[in-house]
Amino acid sequence: MTAHDSCSASAPVQTAIITGASGGIGRAIALRLAADGLKVAVHYSGNAAKAQEVVAAIQAAGGEAISVQADVSDAADVQRLFATTQEAFGAVSAVVHSAAVMHLAAITPDSIEVFDRVVQTNLRGAFLVMAQAAQHVHAGGRIVALSTSVIAKSFPEYGPYIAAKAGVEGLVRVLANELRGRAITVNAVAPGPVATELFLEGKTDQQIAQLSKVPPLERLGEPDDIARVVAFLVGAEGGWVNAQVVRANGGFA
Repeated sequence: MTAHDSCSASAPVQTAIITGASGGIGRAIALRLAADGLKVAVHYSGNAAKAQEVVAAIQAAGGEAISVQADVSDAADVQRLFATTQEAFGAVSAVVHSAAVMHLAAITPDSIEVFDRVVQTNLRGAFLVMAQAAQHVHAGGRIVALSTSVIAKSFPEYGPYIAAKAGVEGLVRVLANELRGRAITVNAVAPGPVATELFLEGKTDQQIAQLSKVPPLERLGEPDDIARVVAFLVGAEGGWVNAQVVRANGGFA
């Protein structure tokens, strides 16, 4: 048994809420935190079957999980997400906000509807989830929000997405200060290109190949690459990292 295993075996079972956990990076995070011994609320927006597959995988491995539907841009839904999790598992130890949408549009008057849609989910949703987390995560807990390393690249047509994610990074730093005295860490993880359905959708093979060559490691990230970083921040070893943006991107930016 390793030192990490020994520590994990003696630690109390805790509870994590993972938004956007029915697929992609969120799914990998849910599976990893469950493997680390946390009870997991698998949040999803619309695909109940995929969320239940994640729950089933966690349960098959001996963990505990439930799935909870919610629209993260709806205040009442987010409140219900936390209430349902607490009813099932008790106090919330960690919240990882991974739910997001990606719609590309140039910064033109015709793009305002796309902008509103992206900000509604990616920024308003982050605000609502982090606000509930601030109310319910117990002392010594963890809050992690997913941002993006694309912020540093400023690619054309990424304006709405980058604006929303830059806002998320701002919220993380402010909330870390607002939670002073409660020993709760608040951080962001900013992946580079990761081979998920969300990232791959709408891109040509040539575009994907080009993006995979941008990092010095010359590959796209995998969801597990990001899940390992989140697990570090949520775990005991990450307790001194606070109000930071961890750019987990293989050198992409």
